[in-house]
Amino acid sequence: MPLFPTSRPVARYLVALAVALYVSAGVAHAKPLNVVATTSMIADAARQVAGDRAEVTALMGPGVDPHSYRQTRSDIAALARADLVLWHGLYLEAQLEEFFLDLGKRRNVVAVGEAVAREKLLSHADYEGRFDPHVWMDPKLWETVVYAVRDALIKTDPDGAATYNANADAHVAEIEKLVAYMTSVTATVPKQSRVLLTAHDAFSYFGRGYDFDVLGIQGISTESEAGLRRVEELVDTIVERKISAVFVESSVPERNVRALIEGASARGQDVVIGGTLYSDAMGEPGTYEGTYIGMIDHNATLITRALGGDAPEGGFQGKLAAGS
Repeated sequence: MPLFPTSRPVARYLVALAVALYVSAGVAHAKPLNVVATTSMIADAARQVAGDRAEVTALMGPGVDPHSYRQTRSDIAALARADLVLWHGLYLEAQLEEFFLDLGKRRNVVAVGEAVAREKLLSHADYEGRFDPHVWMDPKLWETVVYAVRDALIKTDPDGAATYNANADAHVAEIEKLVAYMTSVTATVPKQSRVLLTAHDAFSYFGRGYDFDVLGIQGISTESEAGLRRVEELVDTIVERKISAVFVESSVPERNVRALIEGASARGQDVVIGGTLYSDAMGEPGTYEGTYIGMIDHNATLITRALGGDAPEGGFQGKLAAGS
């Protein structure tokens, strides 16, 4: 979590610039809708729901960390042209929060992650009054976000309501099949092996939903530093619980995970990297892992297999890339 988020005066200046660009461009409402989303997960939901009624752009691509991302000049121009802006909220895009709150006073901006009921959210370990934003790690919670995207599209384009409703229901039905698969395969992981140790604490919703103890070297935000004491504590846990695999993440440097492996090895506990998980961003565009369902399928299948459970190498739909 950033210690110095974008200041309010700077955010107001950037919003004013975005609105000025919008006005000067003389943008008129037209089909398809121009939708801009912050994360790739939200963009995928928008594409699934909107179909050919919208062109959807994600500001953050593969491997990009939303906790520390700052808007660029091209982002401001894209936001100025958008008919609808979708961001996650819950302090995920911490450096952009003031910007989007101000932009939302003048433009069509929706924080879709905040549709999840407060009683279903996990508290933030480092910041009082805030919540863990990584709700996409539990597909059941993500269904709420899909419907929030649908509602934002309907409000923006009422004529497309029938399409948006049908597409949202179809996508949620696919997510429900994914949930059934995840429940089945993760149940095969032995009890003593149900510890998910990753680079940062992005998997707590997955852990709660599928009965894993989740440990992160860094906190909920990648902006929190992993101190020597934290690494030593985790090495103790690895040795005591005989953890055999830890995981790196696609959007977080793996140096801290390497330090854990070396520390455990020095104490006689062999640990391997179980694989690379998608945490704050999906895979490459155009790949199965570059969709929300593919991203979560990859994670669930990899975790299950690396921790001694039984899951098909090809995953939920047999579409996972070999060795992914």
